[in-house]
Formats: sequence, structure tokens, C-alpha cells
Amino acid sequence: MYIPAHFAQSDRDRLFDLIEGHAFGLLISGSGAEMIASHVPFLLDRPGSNKTGGEHGTLVCHLAAANTQIATLDGQEVLCIFQGPHGYVSPNWYAKKPAVPTWNYMVVHAYGRARVSRDATELRGIVDRLSKIYEGPDGWQLDDEPESFFAGMVRGIVGIEIPVTKLEGKFKLSQNRPLPDVDGVIAHLRRLGGDENLALAEAMDAAAQKKRNKV
Repeated sequence: MYIPAHFAQSDRDRLFDLIEGHAFGLLISGSGAEMIASHVPFLLDRPGSNKTGGEHGTLVCHLAAANTQIATLDGQEVLCIFQGPHGYVSPNWYAKKPAVPTWNYMVVHAYGRARVSRDATELRGIVDRLSKIYEGPDGWQLDDEPESFFAGMVRGIVGIEIPVTKLEGKFKLSQNRPLPDVDGVIAHLRRLGGDENLALAEAMDAAAQKKRNKV
């Protein structure tokens, strides 16, 4: 990923926060000239947890057993992409001209070697953890279902564990623009409204705080 210095994000906790907050990511692998990708929700085990893993934590997910990506996945180097808030930026929103249209966004790329598991205990743990995150404490639980249901379900999925060896972050939030331009973009995004625009505006506002403190 091309990352100009002013857009580089190296704070690992902020990268982890983006992964956890936008956990529906893209798992990309390749075999020869052929590339394949799956869209899946990930779990993140941060470094220092009771899990063993990569220098930058471990990503965990599961795929359908019928997914053809699995055939060449075990032991293969993979790329996982997580996309945060993003949106179009018009040059009309800048105080300084001339300017061109652009796109602001936050993204994390995580690299590692995948391990495929068909162990029933590991698979149960993945499903349990995902359901507790998205169902909440009073929602559906796998334990509510009969063991025969789980036995059938587990045959249809495969677990994937990826110890992360390399982590890249690019937070393109107009850091290269003068403060009046940044504030103009933030104001227009807030006027446009919508969850995505508002989240992007908040991220830009936080990134601009250091610049404001110097004024």
C-alpha cells in the first residue's frame, strides 16, 4: 500500500481499534496467478492476551467448508484489509485554491501466514466469541442449541488463524492541507450527515487537533 508520510498511522492501538470497530474485513490469498478473496467478520487477539500469536496480534475467522479459498490457504501468506470511515472531498470545500477532488479514508492492512483448523473445540470458540460480540449478553448463544445441531454445523465451517507479522495503517484525513481547508471539509461532511460522513468528520477533527494546538 502506498503511504505518504503525512498519512501514515503507526500507533498500533489505533490500528487495533479500527480493526475491532470495522471487523468485517477482506481475506485475500493467491495461488500462482489466481487471486481469491472472502468477506468475513474477524476476531482480533491483541498482543499480551492469553493467546499465542504474531508480533502484532492474531486474527481469527471462519469460512464455509465449501469455500474454494481453503484449498490452498493453509500455510499461505495472506492479506487482510479493514476499511474504516471514508468519503468524497470536493475542492469547493477548501479555502485555498486551486485544488482537486480527493477521497479521505482510514484503512488497515494486516499480513500473516494462515493456519486452517477443523478442530471442533476451536470452531466452537470462534462461533461463541462472534455471537457474544454481536448478540450481546442476552442474545442467541450456541449453548442454547442441541449438541446435534452443533455437530452438523461444525462440519460446514473451517477455522482460520492468522498470526499478524506486518501491520500497515493509512489514515488519509487531509493532514497535508492547511487548517482552514480541513475545517471546511469537516463542516461540509457534518452538513451532509449520515453515519459515514459524520464518522469521517470526527476522525478528521481528532487528527487536526495537534495542528490546532500550534495555532
